[in-house]
Amino acid sequence: MPTDSSPRQTRSARPLTLAYVPGVTPGKWIGRWTERKDREVSAYQCAEDAVLEELRAGRADLVFVRVPEEGFLRPADLSVIALYEERPVVAAAKDSAVAAFDELDLADLAGENLLDVREVGGPDVGMEVVASGAGLLVLPMAVAKLYARRDVVARPLTGYPATRIAVAWLEDAQDEGIEEFVGIVRGRTANSSRQPSVQAEQKTTARQRTKERQGRSGDKAAAGGKPAARAGARGKAGSKGGAGSKGKGNAKGSNPRRSR
Repeated sequence: MPTDSSPRQTRSARPLTLAYVPGVTPGKWIGRWTERKDREVSAYQCAEDAVLEELRAGRADLVFVRVPEEGFLRPADLSVIALYEERPVVAAAKDSAVAAFDELDLADLAGENLLDVREVGGPDVGMEVVASGAGLLVLPMAVAKLYARRDVVARPLTGYPATRIAVAWLEDAQDEGIEEFVGIVRGRTANSSRQPSVQAEQKTTARQRTKERQGRSGDKAAAGGKPAARAGARGKAGSKGGAGSKGKGNAKGSNPRRSR
């Protein structure tokens, strides 16, 4: 019975699931994945303090986390690859003195009330507190843009520890799609020899080529044996003919000559 060998037949029943912290925009990576792979991707935003729990609980296959630029210790159960650095900004009420500067140093904020983003309930709530003039909030630039408000300004801040976005997954994960997606995130092309799908295709092609070479070698061996058989047949025929000739010659030689 003929079968449908199209890629749709091998589609994984379960989507590859991503979780990401606020400020990460995985759309471009998901788009590249969709162009290359016939498997759905499910992505959702998650709070920074809960994203690793999503991974360990099995609700996400890989996650985009925010880690310190320096001093980050990789958990033993995770594989982690740092991607890009985030620049910090200070958010302040629009009518505050901060709005008069294009850029500030941490030393310029001495005496100011710096809010803790976790204590105020997250960046979205924190921006509301900042708008009220109750204090300042230091955030990664991408997060400040995500929760931007008309009554809040954000200025680049130097002298403050930077953060970095990293991609993480369980060390013992078996899903091949994880490494494939990580390769896309790291900028590998569809034909990169480091992509698992390309490596698998190369192995399959190598096996096919080996079988073809073995097949050609077998054909040559078979073709080389047939002429030898024909030669042997001719040799036997020649021997038979030679024997017949010799016999006839002996017969003629045995006839008595006529006397004159």
